[in-house]
Amino acid sequence: MSGTSRDGIDAALIATDGREVFAAGPAMSIPYDAAFRARLASVMGGKGPVAAVEREVTLRHAEAVQRLMAKAGIAASSVRIVGFHGQTILHEPARRRTWQIGDGALLARLIGIDVVNDFRGRDVAEGGQGAPLVPLFHALLAQGLDQPLAVLNLGGVANVTWIGAGAGAIEDRLLAFDMGPGNALLDDWAMRHTGHPVDRDGDLARRGRLDKGVLERLLADPFFSATPPKSLDRDAFDPSPLASLGPADGAATLVAFTAAAVARGAAHFPAPPKRWLVAGGGRRNPTLMKALGERLAQPVQAVEAVGWDGDNLEAQAFAYLAVRSRAGLPLTLPRTTGVSRPMTGGTLHKYES
Repeated sequence: MSGTSRDGIDAALIATDGREVFAAGPAMSIPYDAAFRARLASVMGGKGPVAAVEREVTLRHAEAVQRLMAKAGIAASSVRIVGFHGQTILHEPARRRTWQIGDGALLARLIGIDVVNDFRGRDVAEGGQGAPLVPLFHALLAQGLDQPLAVLNLGGVANVTWIGAGAGAIEDRLLAFDMGPGNALLDDWAMRHTGHPVDRDGDLARRGRLDKGVLERLLADPFFSATPPKSLDRDAFDPSPLASLGPADGAATLVAFTAAAVARGAAHFPAPPKRWLVAGGGRRNPTLMKALGERLAQPVQAVEAVGWDGDNLEAQAFAYLAVRSRAGLPLTLPRTTGVSRPMTGGTLHKYES
């Protein structure tokens, strides 16, 4: 998985039949260097040297797979399939467009394993949002936990899976959607003002003061009045209202923006969750976690509190979705992406030795 934060590749091994997960194996995160992050940024929106960057994305993912197999001490023949999300550079579901760069056929040749990619395309082509894609995996992991439950992923964009209580079919007990900004705006702000790609430990935001006027301008975006399911591009929000703020105050206001967006999104839940479990890089920002707790007035914990791997949850999810794709099982549902019916997806690239 290479997410909207553009910070690196997460790779994970799991044992699954696409319905249950039997075991989680080794995992690792491989950060991108600053130069490659800049090259990724240069092709956002589908502009610039896309073909060259796509090839580099693919080569880096091949290296990640090989390093993970070396860490696990296994050969390629032991791995049945690889889920390859690729890097999103454009997401416009209203225009039935989504673009994740990454050459699945080349990856299969490089690693000697069948590959599934293009997880979002079919859903978007059928009128769905194409995101988020992890709710079925969240629901599987959440079996046995008290529900209603909200699983919040704080990557570049914030998205949520709400899981309702009861014994009914899971597709009737899920609601999922993008809620607003996650870490993307804050990461960009930190890079611009400090030269660091993240606000490490939330230190910059902790030293700043929220500008309520700027926050209200940010929250005036029409996205927040739309009914879910709904999804976002990484750069969907205009940061210009922050231009008058200093580094610390801008960071504090962006933290408040993410927390307020999550709180507004929670108004769409059929019932309040008993607690929030938080995955993604944002859970490592104590200033952001504190802001969420204050805004939501409900227990907010990192997913490690229930034994999940918050660093590699999405990588595990795409392994699971690759197996579901190969089996012809749905990846998305009307209540997770707004698609008209349960929809399978993905493109299989078989390794030909």
